[in-house]
Amino acid sequence: MNDMAKKYFGTDGIRGKVGEGLMTADQVLKLGWAVGCVLANHGQKLVVIGKDTRISGYMFESALEAGLSAAGVDVRLLGPMPTPGIAYLTRTLHASAGVVISASHNPYYDNGLKFFSAEGTKLPDDIEHQIEEMFDTPMTTVESVDLGKAERVEDAQGRYIEACKASIAMGISFKGMNIVVDCSNGATYDIAPKVLTELGANVVAEGDKPDGININESCGSTHPEHLQLSVQARGADLGIALDGDGDRLIMVDADGRIVDGDQLLYIIARARQHAGDDIKGVVGTLMSNMGLELAIKELGLEFERTAVGDRYVLERLKEKNWMVGGESSGHIICLDRTTTGDGIVSALQVLAYLAETGQSLKQACSGMKKLPMQMINVPLAGQSNPLESKLVQTAVTEAEQKLNGHGRVLLRPSGTEPLIRVMVEGDDEAMVHKLTREIANSVAAA
Repeated sequence: MNDMAKKYFGTDGIRGKVGEGLMTADQVLKLGWAVGCVLANHGQKLVVIGKDTRISGYMFESALEAGLSAAGVDVRLLGPMPTPGIAYLTRTLHASAGVVISASHNPYYDNGLKFFSAEGTKLPDDIEHQIEEMFDTPMTTVESVDLGKAERVEDAQGRYIEACKASIAMGISFKGMNIVVDCSNGATYDIAPKVLTELGANVVAEGDKPDGININESCGSTHPEHLQLSVQARGADLGIALDGDGDRLIMVDADGRIVDGDQLLYIIARARQHAGDDIKGVVGTLMSNMGLELAIKELGLEFERTAVGDRYVLERLKEKNWMVGGESSGHIICLDRTTTGDGIVSALQVLAYLAETGQSLKQACSGMKKLPMQMINVPLAGQSNPLESKLVQTAVTEAEQKLNGHGRVLLRPSGTEPLIRVMVEGDDEAMVHKLTREIANSVAAA
């Protein structure tokens, strides 16, 4: 079965506005119970729960704990913890599953649930289907003697900090590096500065004072504008911007220029080559800049694209037995270091390369030239599919002929809104803008 056949689960768990749909205390309690029942049916009876810093996390943590206990499953509470940290501790605590209470880069009034398997990866589709089926049945409670117990893991933060540090070679020091890190008032607010400081960097932490409602608010990887100014004002070597749950990364060079996920992927690929690792290829998505594809091939590596979404990147990495992939948004997966996207671990891979080579972040990016790209979102007016229109197909064909192999055209429906995303990239910026507008007009007219 595929994601489309699922009733409640999306490609990245369950997400919504707090107090609506499944994001209510009673629904989350029952979801916890359903998860617990499915795991218990497989003979598995331990789940870890972590959360980001949004205020509704308290409510949903208690609800999940109650639901899992009612199903006879024991719980280990991690408290505020980055999503990749929860995946790591799910594995090292030998839990049956891990639950992340987070809506990632969304505002505080949204929340969601992500689930990890015992291996620290996304739950298999068949388990998600079983959870949905159980959720739609009446809730029951096991006998009192069989109720699950809950304990707090007191050293959860320290365990994950050591795991992050262990993702780079022993002996590498960031001494002398001046770094500004924006923690998005999210789950990395305490951990990221400690990791960097313990590795020797001089660290200025920003977005490190969560109050329950300021998570992702004009800060972090989705709003790096303040970090750009801060890096320049402080004369720092670079800046690191993480998102609310710590699985995305954007960096800023000493001149205040953004270094996005595509550029970071390129640097990490170079770092693997520099270390002599057997890296055969890199996985990007349909939205990865063509400049990344060209630069990766210049390194003598293969490059493959998947649909947008870290789940698809991970699937392709496993199919190819490759180690490095990610998205332009900064969701980077280093499978030779961790099981899921990890903003801190990805940043450490880049910093270690800079420390070993003596390069600046700007210099490390220099081998990749981003091609001009423009995207226009065209609202869907009716029920017809513009992608099947002769008018649109002709516009795309003509655009591709004009690009003459020096760019590409991509049209794709939004997965969350009634609109078509029209994207064009090429080496001539004026032509890119012109072609994007022409195709968008044809989609609107179709």
